Amino acid sequence: MEKLPVVGGGVQPTSKHKLPLSLSAQYVGTFAYKTVKDRLPIILTKVIDTVYQHRIAATEQHGKEGGSDCIEIVSHLSKLKHELQTNKELLDIENDGNDDVRMWNQVLQQEMDDDGNTPRFFKSAWLYVECYMYRKIVESISLSQHLKTFDPFGEQKKTALYDCLKPATTLIQYCNESIEEKKSPDGIIAEFLQMSLWGNKCDLSISAGIKNSQKVSPLSQLHELGSKILVNKSNQIWDTLNKANLNKPVRIDFILDNAGYEFMSDLCLADCLTRLNLVDKVYFHCKAMPWFVSDVTPVDFSWTLDILGQNESVILREFSRSVKQRLDDKVWNVSTHPFWTTPHSFYSMEKISPDLHSDLAQSSLLIFKGDLNYRKLVLDRNWEHTVSFSEAINGFRPTALCSLRTLKANVVVGLQDGLAEELGKANPNWMVSGEYAVIEFAAKSFI
Repeated sequence: MEKLPVVGGGVQPTSKHKLPLSLSAQYVGTFAYKTVKDRLPIILTKVIDTVYQHRIAATEQHGKEGGSDCIEIVSHLSKLKHELQTNKELLDIENDGNDDVRMWNQVLQQEMDDDGNTPRFFKSAWLYVECYMYRKIVESISLSQHLKTFDPFGEQKKTALYDCLKPATTLIQYCNESIEEKKSPDGIIAEFLQMSLWGNKCDLSISAGIKNSQKVSPLSQLHELGSKILVNKSNQIWDTLNKANLNKPVRIDFILDNAGYEFMSDLCLADCLTRLNLVDKVYFHCKAMPWFVSDVTPVDFSWTLDILGQNESVILREFSRSVKQRLDDKVWNVSTHPFWTTPHSFYSMEKISPDLHSDLAQSSLLIFKGDLNYRKLVLDRNWEHTVSFSEAINGFRPTALCSLRTLKANVVVGLQDGLAEELGKANPNWMVSGEYAVIEFAAKSFI
């Protein structure tokens, strides 16, 4: 990997070893640079178009003030797009009524570079800049009079769900058959871990909002995709579940990523775990606001079940009914926390949000889904690929945790010697194409 100079400031993690440097758009040719230069402006343009088109419906619902809200949001976002493309300084989050404003503006002060300069889009840490853009989108909407709860990505997420209903039905039916035929629990869980893993290929933020949904049978792909899993710690995950079952009750937490097919694959994995009596409680952690285009919010969770429940397929309707029943019975739980939509890596959770850290410590296993969660686990830094996952998470171990992630950013750890070089010769874009994946694991720390 390219050796990079120091990037940014902020609250620095503690480590026994010197940490590598943050990924940043200041390095021309890197995926971070391409993201800030190309992908983020495209995403902003789509949001602007969505809000502008919504002005007619907003006027019908709220009168002239609703249409004026849309125009104000468009103006706000157009200014943000210009600032991004011209590498302007990052500005404070305005007081938009959300509880996280003070925290975000504190981080802005902490992110001053070594010379005391204010962060800029092409100079600061990529993770921070990308999160900042999504928070500014929320700011533009929250400042409106009538559209404070409007999700500019909502229709894209619903379309992604409709596009994947056929393979999702296949997935649910296969879960039913596997359990009815009394296949070995370890084999079922190993398969559905991979189903959930490959569901992460369907990411609207990586495709800049272009349709990227699952349309072929997920079962037909499993064998073919097995060789693409560069790190597979499924056995350690199974061992953790077995040991947890010796000390009931067992709680599993999903830190969710994308709505649509990936979310359906997560629900199927949770369904298998529940029906096989491997877990007693499941917690699903959603984003508190629209985030990275397709991330699941509590509202997305709800309408997903409603759409399934109204479908002509008996399989989908029954699945929706059973999920809603578990939610009513508090066997399954939907949760959110402001920390998930901060720019902070997870090592800082214990200090920034000790209540969340303490809650997660009650779990037997945390399942972190997707690319953004992986980046936050490993601090989004320029790690050598052979560094272990346990080292890269920098002490973040409230309990046992795993990461199911397809590679869509140029950071990955835990690889065997020489593998990265081999993959790079075959495909220079192997770290960002979504073609490869990892199932990582870190045991609970008792220190």
